[in-house]
Amino acid sequence: MSAPISNIRPPLDPLIEQLTDYALSAATPSDEALDTARWCLADTLACGIMALAYPACTKLLGPVVPGTSIKHGARVPGTSYELDPVQAAFNIGTIVRWLDFNDTWLAAEWGHPSDNLGAILATADWLARNQAAGIQPMAFHSPLTGFGKEQISAPGAPTRPAHAPLTMRDVLVAMVKAHEIQGVLALDNSFNRVGLDHVLLVRIASTAVTAALLGGTREQVANAITHAWLDGSALRTYRHAPNTGSRKSWAAGDATSRAVRLALIAMTGEMGYQSVLSAKTWGFQDVSFKGKPLTLARPLGSYVMEQILFKISFPAEFHAQTAVECAMQLHPLVRDRLADIERVELTTHESAIRIIDKSGPLHNPADRDHCLQYMTAIGLIFGELTADHYEENVASDPRIDALRTRMVVTEEKSYSKDYLDPEKRSIANAVQVFFKDGSKTEKIAVEYPIGHRRRRSEGIPVLQQKAHDAFAAHYSQEKAKHLMALFTDRAKLETMPVQEFVGALSK
Repeated sequence: MSAPISNIRPPLDPLIEQLTDYALSAATPSDEALDTARWCLADTLACGIMALAYPACTKLLGPVVPGTSIKHGARVPGTSYELDPVQAAFNIGTIVRWLDFNDTWLAAEWGHPSDNLGAILATADWLARNQAAGIQPMAFHSPLTGFGKEQISAPGAPTRPAHAPLTMRDVLVAMVKAHEIQGVLALDNSFNRVGLDHVLLVRIASTAVTAALLGGTREQVANAITHAWLDGSALRTYRHAPNTGSRKSWAAGDATSRAVRLALIAMTGEMGYQSVLSAKTWGFQDVSFKGKPLTLARPLGSYVMEQILFKISFPAEFHAQTAVECAMQLHPLVRDRLADIERVELTTHESAIRIIDKSGPLHNPADRDHCLQYMTAIGLIFGELTADHYEENVASDPRIDALRTRMVVTEEKSYSKDYLDPEKRSIANAVQVFFKDGSKTEKIAVEYPIGHRRRRSEGIPVLQQKAHDAFAAHYSQEKAKHLMALFTDRAKLETMPVQEFVGALSK
């Protein structure tokens, strides 16, 4: 007869402890991280504002029940919606990710850390608006204490007077922390290799920082994080052939909304699950990683925000960014000779081949912006790449598929090596065009895209123009100028109350 299963509960998993302590840490992010975060905020909001021009996106927005509104609710930038923070997080997270134009992190697991802004901005705006109105938004939660402030010991403990309303510095710090949690977890742990989608890490990071923003105690924040792991993860099938589809554009919104929901649940005093990761048979590691422990490759600090990759010039899956840059450089040489092209050689890295090397019909915009050959063909033919190039009216141009069929994709081992090198973090591609008469272009190679840290001085002005143009197209030139001015003076931005900042973006 076998021995009964022990019901003695182990201590909290060490990884959960590390994430909790970091979320509640009073440590100040590096100056570089905070400076990058303000431009990350501008870029992320610009991506969301641009997405509002697409009905496929806007049909998903608004309250769950049409026509409802929440007094002192969280606002959705670029719209007139006032929603509960859970649904607002879904809305913001969805518009931010819709065009695949926001920042990117490439490691053993990749993702888009600015997706977390959905949870951060919705929660911060909801709390700040209610606090400014003299309302305690949740009777059961501890007073809002902000990052690194003293936490009350348990739900129901005596309350203290709330401090001054949340400022945009709180938002920037939360962004740095969410980027760090998501990005460092991705360095050594590859969830996509076991078929799980990277939005799992959005939910983990958003849950941690949202629970901290809500004023959670150490126990409450830890409990919230355990619930985020308990949810498991979505399958990646909606990102890959033959099922690539538009869910990949709202999956992050779904993750951020779930994070806010779990944080709010934890604030009620709902129990957590100490060995959610390490429990034998039923824990996350045994179920999804065949018992392999999850690890943090480096101490949690400001590394990820400092190193973040911006998509600045065009919306393209990041493994193709440098390929499109190469194609655009070749455009003047090939645009009048498209019919004479014998083949196009694409030299790339292993991850690009595994994720976006695709043949056959492309069924929708989400399918096209995850096809290396399609994006490269657009660059060669048009000399530019915008979100509109993924729509059917452009995709029906017969020159695109004709060019795709003449493309040969091969791996360059040194590109794959440098992609994984933490000191380089390159995303290299090369393109060369061969013509039927035996002539050829030079081989154009780009190792680091314009959004890379190594090209920050070159990239930030382009990012600023991207944001300005997005705001001007949706609001007006005058409003765009006003909004961009908010980001110019970082000290002023950091002291700005959250509700005033979000109010400036409302329509």
